[in-house]
Amino acid sequence: MDNNNLEQTLQEGKLYRYVNNLIVAHLRDNNLTQAASAVASATMTPLNIEASPNKLLELVAKGLTVEKDETLRGGVPSSTLFDSNTLIPSAYGSIPPSRAVSVDFSAAHDTKGSSKSFPKHETRHVSEHKNVARCARFSPDGRFLATGSADTSIKLFEVAKIKQMLLPEGRDGPVRPVVRTFYDHLQPINDVDFHPHNTILISGAKDHTIKFFDFSKTVAKRAFRVIQDTHNVRSVSFHPSGDFLLAGTDHHVPHLYDINTFQCYLSANVQEIGSTSAINQVRYSCTGGMYVTASKDGGIRIWDGVNSNVVRSILSAHGSAEATSVNFTKDQRYVLSCGKDSSVKLWEVGTGRLVKHYLGATHTQLRCQAIFNDTEEFVLCVDEPSNEIVIWDAVSAEKVARWPSNHVGAPRWLEHSPAESAFVSCGIDRSIRFWKETP
Repeated sequence: MDNNNLEQTLQEGKLYRYVNNLIVAHLRDNNLTQAASAVASATMTPLNIEASPNKLLELVAKGLTVEKDETLRGGVPSSTLFDSNTLIPSAYGSIPPSRAVSVDFSAAHDTKGSSKSFPKHETRHVSEHKNVARCARFSPDGRFLATGSADTSIKLFEVAKIKQMLLPEGRDGPVRPVVRTFYDHLQPINDVDFHPHNTILISGAKDHTIKFFDFSKTVAKRAFRVIQDTHNVRSVSFHPSGDFLLAGTDHHVPHLYDINTFQCYLSANVQEIGSTSAINQVRYSCTGGMYVTASKDGGIRIWDGVNSNVVRSILSAHGSAEATSVNFTKDQRYVLSCGKDSSVKLWEVGTGRLVKHYLGATHTQLRCQAIFNDTEEFVLCVDEPSNEIVIWDAVSAEKVARWPSNHVGAPRWLEHSPAESAFVSCGIDRSIRFWKETP
């Protein structure tokens, strides 16, 4: 064997070991312990191997982006969901570098006096619907924002244009941040989500449908595809691959759809759910290895993203009151839930243990949600009686701010940008307000 062949063999060996390390760490960190042990044993990889959280996902995402760019340069459509006339905005879907500081909620015990100050923000009314603004979502790259309303319309905003509105008006006159408005539902819209890689926006509504909108086309007002569900669609969430989506409905079992075939899959172990209540919200973890549901019976449940089995049930997480929202932290070790019992709680995924309890905001009427800011250092929620936005230090659970929402009546929904220090509030007063950290 010559030196070149020997060097190539050594490099390939290193690459195989590195890939095996990442696979074992990925499976282990997603609570797929049995699979991690099997791969570790077969590849002689230590089960406790250290790897950066989500490193495998990041590398795959970068590879897919490069592959997509190469495909587009070759003139081939990037997805069967688009025709050849689709113009995809430059670099849409590329995930910006994370601003998250690695927040270790388990490390902080005595945290009194250690709370951080939430930065000051400026806010601006950017648009309004003809009826209640019920939901909002940012695109994965933070460049777009979509809102859904009881008036059955969806507004799509370009965030750069919203930021222009925050500046003194220039010679070009007023800025119009709404770049698309879609009309295709027959009843109020409950939730929206963006495809992780392509210019697709989906919406779930009370008319039992999930609709797909191509927002790269300037003239398209209606959906180009429709999933007809059997129930009121309360919540929708795309799998990080973009090939599947989850629907939380009036049915107690999440509906998993293959978006290329529209075939629906249900968990085979329905008896494990222990509930017959509707699902208020469903959200994937950032790798798709798990998803989580918040139900009207007050419980939250964590599901295996591969076999759709319940792996953790936290019954009565919010007592007998509805659990209205739930979402994973970026490291997937915890979930943040909100309920109509006026509490916001942080739970450990691996044990189901209550880690933090955020108190001081009353929410008993609206289907509101609690959210992290982009760095996960703060938690935000709504106080209905005072019409204020309440902010806690995420680690100390100490309340650090109460801000007037500037809505007429309490905001129904808060959503934070994944890419910067900015969030949006939607109101029963029909209005949409954008909040951005002041320099």
